[in-house]
Amino acid sequence: MSFRPRQVTGMRSAVLAAPVLEAARATENAPPAPRVMYFQRKPYSGSFSLERVFNCVRAALPSNMAKAAWTCPFESRGVARRLLNLVDAAFHQGEINHITGDVHYLALGLAKRKTILTIHDCVGPRFSKGLKYLALVMGWYRLPARRVAAITVISEFTRNEVLRYTGCDPELVRVIHDPIPDGFAPFPKPFNAERPVLLQVGAAEHNKNICRVAEALRGIPCRLDIIGRLTDRQRQALEHNSISYTEQWGLADQEVVQRYRDCDVVVFASTYEGFGMPILEGNGTGRAVVTSNVCSMPEVAGSAACLVDPFDSSSIREGILRVIKDCDYRNHLIAQGFENVKRFRADAIAAQYAALYQEVLSRSSAS
Repeated sequence: MSFRPRQVTGMRSAVLAAPVLEAARATENAPPAPRVMYFQRKPYSGSFSLERVFNCVRAALPSNMAKAAWTCPFESRGVARRLLNLVDAAFHQGEINHITGDVHYLALGLAKRKTILTIHDCVGPRFSKGLKYLALVMGWYRLPARRVAAITVISEFTRNEVLRYTGCDPELVRVIHDPIPDGFAPFPKPFNAERPVLLQVGAAEHNKNICRVAEALRGIPCRLDIIGRLTDRQRQALEHNSISYTEQWGLADQEVVQRYRDCDVVVFASTYEGFGMPILEGNGTGRAVVTSNVCSMPEVAGSAACLVDPFDSSSIREGILRVIKDCDYRNHLIAQGFENVKRFRADAIAAQYAALYQEVLSRSSAS
């Protein structure tokens, strides 16, 4: 790219032209910014978490980096629709292809030397058996891992699981955390110690642990606000333990932010996560967080949450009661939370992706 500064005269011309020429030389010497194509699933009804993450990443990338997003025309259900997604994806490649998650099989139709795959968790094989387990391991992990230049994961825990299921070279897999979404800023409110509002984000029965949380809350004056659609079994557990609760799903982003602002404590005692975004969302809003001491959650929380054993309802209960009753401890967690979210700023995460794109582009150009 060449740049000719506007000609001006006299002393003022030298003063103005020098920094412009210096900036132009820096631009000419910089490596070309790649055109990145983001390959995204067609979201299921009400499920936009992956899309929010990478909308945030794209917005924070350098302005000179061209980027676009391609969304699968079909939901990832059944062999035929997945094959149609794969074929269509091959006609939309960029200088860098970034598969943003959940449609790992797209890697089979993209150029290996310029494709990056992000894996958010290994929930499929973790909770599958028999032929389904084998199909998931091969189609979602092992084969795609052999068709990409790099794999990113969102936690060290997920990295270890990916290495286990793919058997790939550890050098191929690197950790780039998810960024905290926009809108989760400090929002002070008086703590309701008499009857606090506890926020539970997510209701998936295989991991969100609502039945044990209901057992843990039995006899504690509170209201449990749940974001997610409950199963009959979960509702029965809540009613059996006499828990006052609300249930909402399909909320807009700002409505989710408001639920965090309205609550007193975030409870996220999940039994399995690849990351644990509600921890950060609670931290950023200024709410004490109770979360699990397993999987990725200690990594994400650091010292900014009360860690409990999610498989022991008495441990969950003790953690919640400590946060409710111990004001100094609660305020300590809130202060630590504000520090913790600094690790997950969008600009810092986007810079890591930008460096990886440049690295993959350089390797691709050299091959």
